[in-house]
Amino acid sequence: MSFDVFGLILQAGLIVKLVLLVLFAFSLISWAIILSKWKELRGASEDSEAFLEVYHDRPFDAAYDAARDLSRSPAASVFIAICDELGRLAKESGRPTVSGIDAEQTRAIHKQLSWLATREAQRLERGLSFLATTGSSAVYIGLFGTVIGIIQAFQGIAQTGNASLAVVAPGIAEALIATAIGLFAAIPATIFYNHFSAGIDKLVDSMEYFAGEFETDIQGLADEERSPAGGHPPGVRE
Repeated sequence: MSFDVFGLILQAGLIVKLVLLVLFAFSLISWAIILSKWKELRGASEDSEAFLEVYHDRPFDAAYDAARDLSRSPAASVFIAICDELGRLAKESGRPTVSGIDAEQTRAIHKQLSWLATREAQRLERGLSFLATTGSSAVYIGLFGTVIGIIQAFQGIAQTGNASLAVVAPGIAEALIATAIGLFAAIPATIFYNHFSAGIDKLVDSMEYFAGEFETDIQGLADEERSPAGGHPPGVRE
């Protein structure tokens, strides 16, 4: 006899079919997240490398312009938001430089920088919880369907009074298909969850390092502009 998966699914009991429906939904949503997250993290990694290279090698104004074209980078997004806020505060103070920002405003900028970095990290992690849930629970959901299927198979044996392999095997096969579908949903979710988690950790570490460096640069520019030598703020437009 050939192995007919669809035939086994169609012959399964109502509860097993409901379990399979849930597992198929988990699998479809997981693959949608996997494809979306793969594209998102690849773009974030490419843009982050390009932005950090510009930030370290070129003036702030050039980094500000480059960041607008590298918006997939979490570091670039944080940089643009903070530069825009610095520009707004500088204009409110009546001076087109960060030297017009007082100590309280500087502390507020530092808090906002930390909050923006946290928000970007949360954005990168969006969807991973579903992959983790699928990886950890799909097998057990499938096992539940298998147990129900086996119970129904033994009830059928009791009713017919025939325990031959020809009678038992179809019912057991129908039951085990639920575990197979559960594994089919759980294995890719677990693999890609671990892969994405490692990639996100690298991006978050890079962004946090940049945030600390950027915070130091802001403070250095403010101190420099309050000195007689003067200077130019990062990304602040006249």
